[in-house]
Amino acid sequence: MGKVKGINISEKKGVVKKPIPEGHFIADFGLEGDAHAGKWHRQVSLLAQESIDKMTETGIKGLCSGKFAENITTEGVALHLLPVGTMLRIGETIQEIAQIGKECHAGCAIRVQVGQCIMPKEGIFTRVISGGMVKVGDAIMLLEKEEA
Repeated sequence: MGKVKGINISEKKGVVKKPIPEGHFIADFGLEGDAHAGKWHRQVSLLAQESIDKMTETGIKGLCSGKFAENITTEGVALHLLPVGTMLRIGETIQEIAQIGKECHAGCAIRVQVGQCIMPKEGIFTRVISGGMVKVGDAIMLLEKEEA
């Protein structure tokens, strides 16, 4: 279906995340060491490289994986078109789409640096159902409910 193009982490919310080669994702928590991890429905954020490319086409320079504070940058998956409840196998993990898009908060560092943010429309958020490692280059597969 698709692949992991980047894994990104930050210790503070609302800032650009830094790339890492792999991450440990904990069931019902999220990416170990990330500010957004916790016992809530937006444990992991994902954004498609194709969405980032749309922003680049508007003339914004310097956009790369993590610039929109996403934990996982994907390639080959129209994430925002998948319904809430969709189960994904990402690397060793199984994650469930819990929310599509979000309201961009006031004072968002991404909006200040980039001028606008695509996460409110095309970013998705998942809950980690089954934890494990995710590495850059790992496959992303859509699962049927009975496979999860």
